[in-house]
Amino acid sequence: MTIRILHNPRCSKSRATLALLHEKGFQPEVTLYLETPPEASELKTILGQLGLEARQLLRKGEAEYRELGLADTSLSEGQLIDAMVAHPRLIERPIVLANGRAAIGRPPDSVLSIL
Repeated sequence: MTIRILHNPRCSKSRATLALLHEKGFQPEVTLYLETPPEASELKTILGQLGLEARQLLRKGEAEYRELGLADTSLSEGQLIDAMVAHPRLIERPIVLANGRAAIGRPPDSVLSIL
């Protein structure tokens, strides 16, 4: 089974989720998504696996959220996805991908349900 984590080493929840995966004996492929952001098509797939709309994956506390006016409810799903691709700090983290499913590691234990 291939397990992948969209990881930000500066985020405590991301570090805790990665540590939990290692503790459970998994060796996930680590993608530093701030350096290598997902493309729009991959982000759409991840949203589908999470069962979320783009707005639900946005980190509303980030400066980019305010600067880009992303609270505007008239923005389309595609516009929000494009904003996350261009500004990956806006993507909630960490996201673990496995078995054609995805889970957000908030709390870290929540990712175990897809393994």
